[in-house]
Amino acid sequence: MEYTIRSMEKEDLVPYDLLLLADPSKAVIDEYLPRGQISVAVSHGAIIGIVVLLHTRPQTYEIVNLAVKEEYQGKGIGRALLRCAFDHAKDQGALTIEIGTGNSSLDQLGLYQREGFRITGIDRDFFIKHYPDPIIENGIPCVDMLRLSKEV
Repeated sequence: MEYTIRSMEKEDLVPYDLLLLADPSKAVIDEYLPRGQISVAVSHGAIIGIVVLLHTRPQTYEIVNLAVKEEYQGKGIGRALLRCAFDHAKDQGALTIEIGTGNSSLDQLGLYQREGFRITGIDRDFFIKHYPDPIIENGIPCVDMLRLSKEV
């Protein structure tokens, strides 16, 4: 599978179809997107993956969205985007990179831990408080946000 990873360009249309795979609220996405550093995976001219990185605190960055089109999942693209964000944060002086995922996001949780992220906390009832509609993933209600971090 051939693809390249590059910064999102002004002329690129915002790939909401991808962003909504990882965050079901367009309003939330629209809030963080202008502040983010966005990288995309592109294959044959089409955006097939995306990662959004935010500078949240001194020497700390957070990946707030990471998504790959379903037909391209399982091919290492998510891992490559995760590593790209890690490298960007490191190049900008980060000491810590953080990511959050739903308690029901089993595949994502596995990927993050395989990449060296460790669970650092739980935001109880995060998805109940911040999203109007129930989220079900892998047959599990998505209720809590698991917070993970990795030292750079």
